[in-house]
Amino acid sequence: RAGSDVTITVGAKNETFALFSAEKPHDWCIPFSVDGNPPPALRWLFNGSALVQGKYIRTKIVEYEHNSTVVHGCLYLNGPTHVNNGNYTLLAHNPLGADARTVLGRFMDNPFTKPRLPSGPVDRTASPPSLQVSVAVALAVFACLFLSIMLIVLNKCGRHSKFGAAVLAQDDDIAMSLHFMNLGSSPQSSAESKLEGLKTNFIENPQYFCDSCVHHIKRRDIVLKWELGEGAFGKVFLAECYNLIPEQEKMLVAVKALKEATESARLDFQREAELLTVLQHEHIVRFYGVCTDGEPLVMVFEYMKHGDLNRFLRSHGPDAKILDNGNGQSFGQLTLSQMLQIATQIASGMVYLASLHFVHRDLATRNCLVGRSLVVKIGDFGMSRDIYSTDYYRVGGRTMLPIRWMPPESILYRKFTAESDIWSFGVVLWEIFTYGKQPWYQLSNTEAIECITQGRELERPRTCPSEVYDIMQGCWQREPQQRQNIKEIHSRLQALVKTPPVYLDVLG
Repeated sequence: RAGSDVTITVGAKNETFALFSAEKPHDWCIPFSVDGNPPPALRWLFNGSALVQGKYIRTKIVEYEHNSTVVHGCLYLNGPTHVNNGNYTLLAHNPLGADARTVLGRFMDNPFTKPRLPSGPVDRTASPPSLQVSVAVALAVFACLFLSIMLIVLNKCGRHSKFGAAVLAQDDDIAMSLHFMNLGSSPQSSAESKLEGLKTNFIENPQYFCDSCVHHIKRRDIVLKWELGEGAFGKVFLAECYNLIPEQEKMLVAVKALKEATESARLDFQREAELLTVLQHEHIVRFYGVCTDGEPLVMVFEYMKHGDLNRFLRSHGPDAKILDNGNGQSFGQLTLSQMLQIATQIASGMVYLASLHFVHRDLATRNCLVGRSLVVKIGDFGMSRDIYSTDYYRVGGRTMLPIRWMPPESILYRKFTAESDIWSFGVVLWEIFTYGKQPWYQLSNTEAIECITQGRELERPRTCPSEVYDIMQGCWQREPQQRQNIKEIHSRLQALVKTPPVYLDVLG
């Protein structure tokens, strides 16, 4: 033919939207066919504006029909989410004509909005409304009676407890954000057995926590020196503590004081002390005990001289002179070997937590502490959500989520597992090798959510060897079960510590 105008078909022949998986597990395709001679130029619009294409959204011609001017192609979208919902318009034109077709793409509902009421046909097999209401009322009455009886029993059981009613509940705001999860039927370690003992014996014996489990420190043995910081729970002080361990008459400790002793706060305090007492590892901040004779309620931890790891990294990086405010307290830049040592120690602590089926939920450099001789331990004093407030995204008024450290399943579905901790560890590695930069620092929280849920990865830091970046990428597999095991990660880091890789720091 000498020439022809342009015709487009997008989706199926009836122009309804036809999505199908293509190339990779998280790729989706909007199929199209275009006929024109000479070959037309193609352009996409998204909701009326030019669609920016790149690595994650791209047009690809699939095939040309033999002896024909028809071409078939796909608009590929990698891991699309609710932000990609909208109208996609394909524009095509050549000197003889032009055509346009629009289809609606809907990939998933917005996870941050309340679910809509179902609008489909009524299920005729369902129970009559009156019966459903009756059953619901009966269940509600039964639940109220059951809770009333339980409260009476618990009040009797916990009457002599210094902390009030002996109730084991779950809470998202335990200071170290450590959560016990029984993820399988593997043999229990000694620490796990202690936890099981706590869950069963605690109700039967209200004094179990106070007398047998958590170490109690006399108030006269604690001498406060100065304030280290303040969080929503209260304050943290540097203190001297006497008669804490047999080898030393006195030693420096960090003391966390509870701001208010409400019943709820006391239960949180009690629950946290139980958990921390069980955790005994060289790379978990050591918990010495509590002081409950009088007010305020106090927890005593080992003192980590250099504070949180994020601040330590920044003061040992290339921007240290900018951050020291002219006081001359900047330090030498960390070496590759030192950064690997830091990462290996955190991995060691995470191997231990995983062995107990603990899910941290908030693993980040701000929640690790640095002591003498570059010893790094997991644990914080509950201040990070105040000091590092920009690292958290407020959802629903009260809940604060560290979305920049969270995998897609945690952001979209609030699912936290050992595998979500692996993702966070990969981000911690990135923090270490960028000297404490905030992940996705160039983006807002909502933009960071879009990048993470669309499958985009943090770029390789300039001073990061490829061997370490490979570990990061292994942590950031979209499918949780495809992420590396923390034991394997720890072993790989140990090997790199013994024989550090060589890298070139090329200035751009």
